[in-house]
Amino acid sequence: MTGLIVDDNSISRATLMQLAKQVPDLNIVNEYSNAIDAYNHLQSKEVDLIFLDIEMPEMTGLELTRNLSGKQVLIVFTTSKKEYALEAFELNIADYLMKPVTPARFLQAVSKARAIFESKKEKVQYTKEEFLFVRDSTITRRLKLDDILYAEAMGDYVKIYTKQKMYAIHGTMKAAEERLPNENFIRIHRSYIVSLGKIDTLQDGGLTVNGKFLPVADAYRKALNTRMNVF
Repeated sequence: MTGLIVDDNSISRATLMQLAKQVPDLNIVNEYSNAIDAYNHLQSKEVDLIFLDIEMPEMTGLELTRNLSGKQVLIVFTTSKKEYALEAFELNIADYLMKPVTPARFLQAVSKARAIFESKKEKVQYTKEEFLFVRDSTITRRLKLDDILYAEAMGDYVKIYTKQKMYAIHGTMKAAEERLPNENFIRIHRSYIVSLGKIDTLQDGGLTVNGKFLPVADAYRKALNTRMNVF
């Protein structure tokens, strides 16, 4: 993983840098004394992880995190204040470290971040042989594209349904949409992707797949009607 250290205290930055050097697969590419410089860095370069102080002048760590909401970056807050913890975890951070940061607690935070980082790489993939490989729990399974009925977003997971079983895959709906071939599948709602060949009926407000009613959002209706040759 690549990372940044952002803290207005030079001693804190030096301590975190020294701890990070003890982790072989963690590469700190830069350190900053303020959040604005870190924000500018992230406009042109990507990192996987930020060790981020909260109370800083001009822009706080919380404000920086909100401004990075569209980026795939993990945040570990490093602070001497407990009162920000609830607000911080509402931002889906990886961990919250209290200063002074101990080596054991630092390694625990890195371990948490690494687990999230690795899970993001376990995305759905497909091959030209018409198979889809998904990681279900600790097992990677091969599914036939033709067996998939539809996919449903559920929090941090995507549920893939076949007639026999449902598979819960850690990932985003956008990632699933990118990996399910668009000649076979279509997005019909922010929470649903369906197999075109498995649609039984079209009706007001939705469609049915294998007897299951799924809503069709207005934004996707025209594209669906076109693909289904509905006039």
